[in-house]
Amino acid sequence: MSLDAAPLLLKAALHEKMWGGTRLQDYGFQLPSDHTGEAWIASAHPHGPSTVMNGPFGGKTLGDVWQTTPELFGGHKDGQAFPLLVKILDANRDLSIQVHPDDAYAQAHGDLYGKTESWYILSAKPGAQLYYGHTAKTRDELSQAIHSGHIRDILRTIPVKAGEFYYVPAGTLHALGTGIVALETQQSSDMTFRFYDFDRVDPSTGKKRDLQIDEALAVTTVPHHDPQIQPTTTTGPNYQLTTLVSATYFAVEKLRVPGTAQLNQSHHYMIQTVIDGSGTLRINDHDYPVKKGTTYLLPATVHDYQLRGDLTIIGSFAK
Repeated sequence: MSLDAAPLLLKAALHEKMWGGTRLQDYGFQLPSDHTGEAWIASAHPHGPSTVMNGPFGGKTLGDVWQTTPELFGGHKDGQAFPLLVKILDANRDLSIQVHPDDAYAQAHGDLYGKTESWYILSAKPGAQLYYGHTAKTRDELSQAIHSGHIRDILRTIPVKAGEFYYVPAGTLHALGTGIVALETQQSSDMTFRFYDFDRVDPSTGKKRDLQIDEALAVTTVPHHDPQIQPTTTTGPNYQLTTLVSATYFAVEKLRVPGTAQLNQSHHYMIQTVIDGSGTLRINDHDYPVKKGTTYLLPATVHDYQLRGDLTIIGSFAK
């Protein structure tokens, strides 16, 4: 099969959630219900793989392409899983107060990756807030707050607005709050431990959702500390590139293109999602229309590309 320099245009896997809503339709998705919570826009995870929509790999999942054609991704070891998962989330209601494990815990319990993640806030209703960290000084203090029903007394809340970015290392107690739409870049893991779910009843089961308090206590960082990240910005002809985070597992960038910009792809591969505007992606004299909600992967075969239009893009690559 010819490995031409071409993007992989990706179709998202959609997930209904009791806390989801309808705002993902703002990004071009055809929603299965009025409680759609997640679009897995770049995923090779078996719980919701993205599908390639163009070229010789059209109809195949991203996971299939990763396994059968490793040279598209700069090469990787046999059996290695695609390391990233990118989503857009619509928190029509608060998500559960939760925590994710690190690599060591995940691998000791049957998963390949832990779950460090990040959020770029796409939109936030007035008064929206997220939950990030806690005030407990010791694990015993955290445990006491959980088991006595006083977890809300130790939660840290942060008011949010569109355009903000948050890095969420594994072990961080967290949740998106009501009224937030966020683009999440994370390790490819679906391992979540819930501390608290606001005593809600899942309408699909008539029961409260399960909590995993012991596991959550085991993996939560105590005391909490905010990670130190230093965004940096570079500019070029008709573009501005801001590195939002460059950490152990991934880097996340924001790219603004007002006009025509010549760019290069110097990583093994890069995922890009148009979060606002529209335009054209040009590779080897072939044009691909892109607009708000479009996600594509630039493989190792793409070194140079052009973006033309009025575009805001969030990009990521594995470290």
